[in-house]
Amino acid sequence: MGVMVILRKKALILLMVFVLIAGLPAGQIEGAASGYVGVEKTELEAAAPAVPETTAVAAVLLEPTSNKIIYEKELNEQLPMASVTKLMTLLLAVEAVEQGKFKLDDKVVTSENAWEMGGSQVYLEPGEEMSLWEMLMAIGLQSANDSSVAVAEHIAGSEEAFVQAMNDKAKELGLVNTNFVNCHGLTADNHYTSAYDMAVILKEGLKYPLFRKITSMKESELRGGAFKLWNTNKLLWWYDGADAGKTGWTEAAKYCLASSAERDGLRIICVVLGTSEPGSHFRESTKLLDYGFARYKAVNFAEQGASVGAIKVGKGQADRVEAQTAEKVSVVALKGEEKGFESRVELADHLDAPVRKGQVVGAYVVTKGGQEVKRVNLVAGDDVLKTTVFEQVKRVIDHVF
Repeated sequence: MGVMVILRKKALILLMVFVLIAGLPAGQIEGAASGYVGVEKTELEAAAPAVPETTAVAAVLLEPTSNKIIYEKELNEQLPMASVTKLMTLLLAVEAVEQGKFKLDDKVVTSENAWEMGGSQVYLEPGEEMSLWEMLMAIGLQSANDSSVAVAEHIAGSEEAFVQAMNDKAKELGLVNTNFVNCHGLTADNHYTSAYDMAVILKEGLKYPLFRKITSMKESELRGGAFKLWNTNKLLWWYDGADAGKTGWTEAAKYCLASSAERDGLRIICVVLGTSEPGSHFRESTKLLDYGFARYKAVNFAEQGASVGAIKVGKGQADRVEAQTAEKVSVVALKGEEKGFESRVELADHLDAPVRKGQVVGAYVVTKGGQEVKRVNLVAGDDVLKTTVFEQVKRVIDHVF
């Protein structure tokens, strides 16, 4: 009789345990088996964020210092890009200014061809003059088609010649899925890019302070304040760290956006092409940028132009020259894997004049686990001219006496 009671109690206990476990979610059942009842597995492990889905036809996240692709969807598909085209227009204009070919206070005269442009514009009149700076602001903020043509004609003599320069630049950058037919992005046959190619164009533009200044401006004005400019890239207001980019929309291209954001030294370039409804290019870009910043971390070693040592110079008007980083020294790593990187500086022992500013004089090397993961050129920070024979003799005499 006592044995039967004990067996019934054991059976009842087993039944209660079965009912309890059967009612738990899968994660909690595994926890129960391992001694962590009521705690899901994902709360015990540092799980990476889930890879997002996007409604964009094509998209890419690019970390520009390492060229690491963080996220991709049809990144090489050839697609129309609408006014995102103007990133290349701005790039060529900024390069022309940086090279000293043009000045920001140059007067740009509006042609009949520029005046006839439809779509987004600042309503230039034939013969109307604005400074090159004002025209560039109109392109970067207002996405003005008329200003794009006016600037193209001012720089290259005609829009056709400027478009050829745009395609030449695309080839120089190694872009195989991009072809321009105009400088503004209105729908045209054979006018296309890819998400990856456009990310590279934005990356190239970000090298120039003037380009960064224009594309980061939220607002400005023309005609003595009579015409207000608002940047069409609303991420500048809505997304923490957003600092550059260009929007686009046509019936053919749908909603497009190339953008850039930086947080804690990590810059990510995001391109989405072909999102379907108003505002979707901002929503999808935000989703992808959130994923990139949640998953990766920048490990920064030196800023561009940082001096990391000096090299002795023989027979020069100066006896030393500073070695500087040619670009930012940084690597990107998954969060949790950012430790263990080491760096070293490799410099020439001695240089003979003349030394040219920008001349490669060494390398800044980053390693992990004994393997090289990053190498950046070190360049001479200044010119060092060669001394004359008389100056060399005088230097010897001064040293002796």
